[in-house]
Parts: sequence; structure tokens; C-alpha cells
Amino acid sequence: MAGQPWSATSGGLVLHVRLTPKGGRDAIDGIETMSDGRSVLKVRVRAAPSEGEANAALCKLIAKSLHVPARDVTLAAGATSRVKRLEIAGDGNALASRLNAAAGSG
Repeated sequence: MAGQPWSATSGGLVLHVRLTPKGGRDAIDGIETMSDGRSVLKVRVRAAPSEGEANAALCKLIAKSLHVPARDVTLAAGATSRVKRLEIAGDGNALASRLNAAAGSG
């Protein structure tokens, strides 16, 4: 594995996600290494990829998994792509620890 798909920053955490919309359920499916060597967190949501519904469902699922308010999760890049970058406000090390637990149980 190339590493974790997240990194702690001074303001929180940056997370790289590969989103599967219309995935049948809302879930974190673990960590995947893509063909270019980047690590991403695999996430699926029930919402369709229209009018930002899947992106909103992604942010809501990540917030719930990390026990932070939904307003602390921001889509920073990849609004129309399957690979997205999220920024999560808070204590980066604590968030990384929670995310590690959520990814391991996904």
C-alpha cells in the first residue's frame, strides 16, 4: 500500500476519496491504491451523481463517521470526478485516528 489517503494539516485533515454513487448503501469500503500509486479511501453512497446529491451524501457520511458537524467537511476538489479531495476542520491527528478506525472496519 502506498500509504494513507489522508494527511493532517494545521487546520484539520485532507482526505482523498474515490466515490461510487448509486452504490446501494452508504459505506466506507476501505483503502485502495490506484493504478497511478495514489491511495484513496473507497466510499459508496446511495445518492445519484446529479445536482451534487452524491457529493452531499459523501460529506454527510464522512462527518458522521468522524463524529464532526457536517459543516466541518468541505469538498475542496473533484466535484464532477470520482476522485475527490475533502478538507475536514478540527484536530488533524484525532481525525486521522478516527478515520483509520473507520477505514479498517469498512
